[in-house]
Amino acid sequence: MTVNSGNFDFTDNSHRRFNPLTNSWVLVSPHRAKRPWMGQQEVPFSPNEPEFDAKCYLCPGNTRASGEINPQYPSTFIFPNDFPAVKLNQPNFIDDGKEMTLKDRFMRAQQVEGKCFVICFSPKHNLTIPRMKIGELKNVVDAWAKLYLELEAEARTKATPYKYLQIFENKGTAMGCSNLHPHGQAWCLSTIPDEVDKEFRSFAKYSKEHSSCLLGDYIALELEERDRIVLQNDSFLVVVPYWAVWPFETLLMSKQHLCSLADFNDQQKLELASIIKKLTTKYDNLFETSFPYSMGLHQAPLNAIQQANNSSWFHMHFYPPLLRSATVRKFLVGFELLGEPQRDLTAEQAAKRLADLEEEVHFTEIR
Repeated sequence: MTVNSGNFDFTDNSHRRFNPLTNSWVLVSPHRAKRPWMGQQEVPFSPNEPEFDAKCYLCPGNTRASGEINPQYPSTFIFPNDFPAVKLNQPNFIDDGKEMTLKDRFMRAQQVEGKCFVICFSPKHNLTIPRMKIGELKNVVDAWAKLYLELEAEARTKATPYKYLQIFENKGTAMGCSNLHPHGQAWCLSTIPDEVDKEFRSFAKYSKEHSSCLLGDYIALELEERDRIVLQNDSFLVVVPYWAVWPFETLLMSKQHLCSLADFNDQQKLELASIIKKLTTKYDNLFETSFPYSMGLHQAPLNAIQQANNSSWFHMHFYPPLLRSATVRKFLVGFELLGEPQRDLTAEQAAKRLADLEEEVHFTEIR
C-alpha cells in the first residue's frame, strides 16, 4: 500500500500516476505550471458560420464528393463515408500456417475489413453540441444506438463478421477537423482497435483478480473521494480521471453496468445526451471559446460473448488539447514521445476548474 509520509504535496511534487485501463503511466509535474509560456500560441478559429453553407458537403440538399445528393434531412443523418478508412470485399490476406520467417517476425500485417459512416448531428451548419437542444442530442444518441444494433445484426450474417464499432467526434480545426458542420464518425471493423483491446485485457485481468468490474470499483471510489468529479446524474458520472494525460481530459462512465448502447433504455439515452451537453458547455466556458476535442465511445464488441460482456463497461473519453487558454495547446512531444506522457496540471486541479464552471453557455460563440 502506498503511504504518504505527510510531507508529500501532490500539487507541487513530481510523481507518476498509473492508468489501469491501458496498463501505462503518466508523469505529473504540477510545479511546472508556474513557468512562463513563450511557446507557440494558436490563433483562435473564429469564422462567422451560416446556418446553411452551399459549399458544405454535409449540409442538407448539397452534393457530396461521390456525386450523391444529401436528402433534406430534418435531424440526425447517417451515410456511408465517401472516403472510408476500411473497405469490404478485399482480396484475402491470410496466414498460410507455415513456420514464421525472420521477415515475418518484424513485418507482420493483418487484413482489416469494414464500413465507415459519417454522422451529421444536425442539419444546421453553425451548431456545436453545447448549442444543441437536449432533444436534438437525444436524436444523436438514438442514432448511435440504432447503428450499433443494425451492424450487430448485419455481422451475424457475414462470413467475416464485424467485431467492433468505434464512434467518435473530432471537434475543431485544432483536432484536424476539416468541416465545421456538426458531425462525428463511426468505423465498423473486423478487428478490435488497439486502444480498446488494451482496455478489454485490463478489464478481464482485473475481474479475474478481484471478482469485480474495474470501472464499477473506480466509480465507487470517485463517488467516495469526490475530488475529481465534474458532473453526474442518475445514470452517468464524469470525472477527470486520476491518470489523465490531457490537461482537461474527462472520462464519462455509466453508473450501472451497461455493456453497450444496446443496453440503454430511453431515459438513459436522454441522460447521456444531457450530461454530454453540460460537459461540452463547461469546456466552452473554460476559456470562452468553442473548445476543441476528440471524443469517443468505448463499449462491448459487436455480438460479444458473455465473458466479454461481463468485463465491458460503457464509457466515453474526451481528449481536449487546450492547456492555459484558448490559444495555448498541449503538445505530446519530447519526453512524452520518447519516455511517457506528462502533464503539469493535476487531475484534481483540472476537475475543480471544470466543476466550478456554469452549465449554460455564457459567452457569444464565434466559431
